[in-house]
Amino acid sequence: MLIEVCANSLASARHAEIAGADRVELCSELGVGGVTPSIGLIQLVKGELNIPVHVLIRPRGGHFTYFDAEFEVMKADILACKELGVDGVVAGVLRDDFSIDVKRTKALVELSQGIHFTFHRAFDWVAKPLEAIKQLEDIGVQTILTSGGKPSSEEGILNLKVWQQRSKITIMAGGGVSPGNASKFKEIGLSAIHCSGTSFENPLDLEGKISMNSSKHLVEDKVAVSNLDILNSIVRAVK
Repeated sequence: MLIEVCANSLASARHAEIAGADRVELCSELGVGGVTPSIGLIQLVKGELNIPVHVLIRPRGGHFTYFDAEFEVMKADILACKELGVDGVVAGVLRDDFSIDVKRTKALVELSQGIHFTFHRAFDWVAKPLEAIKQLEDIGVQTILTSGGKPSSEEGILNLKVWQQRSKITIMAGGGVSPGNASKFKEIGLSAIHCSGTSFENPLDLEGKISMNSSKHLVEDKVAVSNLDILNSIVRAVK
């Protein structure tokens, strides 16, 4: 069974290889489901690891319906990753009605020609998963990362089993995969699992320090954008 580790740092990627994982999906900001990591991190991980490195292509947190400018960033990131010699990318685009944006996803797949393409957990928002699987097969997606449309892959395990039985595409279980349930996905016939194995290290006493986390930005149904009117007002106030 293929084991993919969602690695958020050079240290995490090193641990994945030492533990015997088959590949890593490199990303940043796991708290929002992951975003595209820095070029520096990709270079270091790719230069050091001997196992395949896939990179998440996601320009921001939140939902998976993108502005034109965001989509251009995604395409540029794929080209940059190919130049760095990564082995695959992980991406996906949805429409406003939560169906697969076939046109845009196909464009990303075509841009990724020659490396592996995984459609990420945006899949868990689609209303008609079997129809979506067929669409992704038709445009050349090789793997779908999914929790079976449920909050965790263990809760969605029956869907995962059915989807794999009805598809030639690789259905990779991800979301809550742990030592206690990992073998269950092998037992139902899946050939790949995705996990992070996260723990928290390097503690620091921040008592008395203001928080740098911004809860107002943890929004999934809207996109944070610097507002032109607000910026104009600030500029006029001091210029």
